[in-house]
Amino acid sequence: MPLKQLKAIRWAVRATLALGVIASTIANILHADPHPISQAIAAWPPLALLLTIELISRVPVHRPALAAIRLITTAIIAGIAAWVSYWHMVAVIARYGETGAGPYLIPLTVDGLVIVASVCLVELGGRIQAASTTQSQSGDVPGPFKGATGATNSGDQPEPTPIAPTAAPDGFSKGAPRGRRKAAIAEQAS
Repeated sequence: MPLKQLKAIRWAVRATLALGVIASTIANILHADPHPISQAIAAWPPLALLLTIELISRVPVHRPALAAIRLITTAIIAGIAAWVSYWHMVAVIARYGETGAGPYLIPLTVDGLVIVASVCLVELGGRIQAASTTQSQSGDVPGPFKGATGATNSGDQPEPTPIAPTAAPDGFSKGAPRGRRKAAIAEQAS
C-alpha cells in the first residue's frame, strides 16, 4: 500500500480512536461530582490512554526489552482506563434511561472501539515506518532537485552527454532550421 494512503488511513483511525476516547471522557465527566477537580480526575484515564497509544504508535522500537515494557505499561493503563470508564458509563447510561443489559453492554462497544483503533494505529505506525525506510533506501523519496527519473543532479547519475549535430551534405547541420536549409540549397542551386 502506498505511503500516502497509509498516512491517510492513519488519520481516519486516529479520528475513530478520538471518538471513542471522547465518548468515554464525557461519560466519566457526567458521572463525576459537579466539581472541576472531580471532573478532571474522572477525565484523566481515557486521556492518559490516548496519549500512551499515540506514543507507542509513533516512537520507533529500537530495543525489544524496552518495547515490551512499553506494551505492558500501555496494557496496564488501558486496563485501568477501561475499568474506570466502564463503571462510569454504566451508571450514566442507567441514569439516562437504559434498562436491562443495555447499561452493561453499551460501554463494551466504546472500549472495543478504543482497543481496535489502538491496535490498528500501532500496526499502521509500523507499516508507515517500514514504507518510509524502504522508500528512502530506494531513492524514491521526492526532493527539491529530483528529475523525472528520481535522480538528483548531485552526482547520483552522470549528466547526459549532448548529441553533436551531424553535418548534412550541403554543409548545414541536420539540426538547423528547415527554412534556412531550404534557402541555402536554393542559393547553391542558382
